[in-house]
Amino acid sequence: NITSMGGKIHTPLGGWYHGTKFALEAISDCLRMEVQPFGIDVVVIEPGGIQSEWADIAAEKLIGVSGQSEYAAQAHAVAHAMVSDASKKRQSPPSVIADTIAKAIAAHRPKTRYAVGFG
Repeated sequence: NITSMGGKIHTPLGGWYHGTKFALEAISDCLRMEVQPFGIDVVVIEPGGIQSEWADIAAEKLIGVSGQSEYAAQAHAVAHAMVSDASKKRQSPPSVIADTIAKAIAAHRPKTRYAVGFG
């Protein structure tokens, strides 16, 4: 399963996102126990910062949803951090995900989790 480092951390105003990623982590752990008797491995790939449009889209949505509410200042600060040059410089190319998937598939005994990208 492809999830995110967001399933292991939490950030301000990110509960909606982190909740889905924590859930996928739990589903994967349960599924791993359920299918283990059949010799099936369940692997979780947890990308961190990956070069994509995700941060720009998420930052724009965050600012839009917060509007002029009590959360507006915090939303702007979080959005700025998401799209900052410092953040973007630490992002990994998408190929690290593909390489990690290939590594997990080829492994005789794959790890249960592979964290890839910054984070």
